[in-house]
Amino acid sequence: MTGAACCVTVLVSLLAPPAPARAVSSEDLDRTLTSCNLVLKNTLEMPDQGIPKDLLQRCKGLAIFPGVVGIGAVVGLSYGNGVVLRRDDRTGAWTKPAFFTVRGGSIGAQVGAQSVDLILLIMSEEGVQRLLEERFTLGADIAVSAGPVGRGATAGTSLKFDAGILSYSRSRGLFAGISLAGARVEPDDVANAEYHGRDVTVQDVFYEDKGNLSKAGEQLVRDLNTATHAGTRPTR
Repeated sequence: MTGAACCVTVLVSLLAPPAPARAVSSEDLDRTLTSCNLVLKNTLEMPDQGIPKDLLQRCKGLAIFPGVVGIGAVVGLSYGNGVVLRRDDRTGAWTKPAFFTVRGGSIGAQVGAQSVDLILLIMSEEGVQRLLEERFTLGADIAVSAGPVGRGATAGTSLKFDAGILSYSRSRGLFAGISLAGARVEPDDVANAEYHGRDVTVQDVFYEDKGNLSKAGEQLVRDLNTATHAGTRPTR
């Protein structure tokens, strides 16, 4: 872990307050799922300026956080809600979505506030499992780097994308790789209890096919399966 990443992690812990207690409804969660699906569709419709489709087809997990709000001046803080899905290594099909939060910080000349869509490509099964750990921090618990953009971004490269997490942001309609070292990703217990039931854990959703699937969630899973040719074993 670099000194910069360590500083970011400490600043996030000290300056970013815990997420406030809140009540969520099934309608709220369906709106989140619909927003996540819109973000997915946007990247699929931008082959020359979006996330490379071959990386989307190779990843083992996908996190989508629509409308992450960042506020900062010198030190930037952000908070957002979204979902994570795991891709079954045997079938290539995607699981039901589990709800997560992201809370992070960055050091730089940031002024004002902005809302961005955030996508994380989790490139290994180990990375998906690490998400289940308490207080999971990008850059500290697993490597995270800005992902390449564009149809041919990964062609002819010697970079390895089978480990760690690739991160992307979308603002004003454009996708770009983004550095997220120090951001914390955690299961959203309130949202998951409302959507899947109080006795269903994220591990149950990812590995036991437990939990519920609303129409909005079903549409997200269906579109993701179509985009990644689910039903065929992923290429290693």
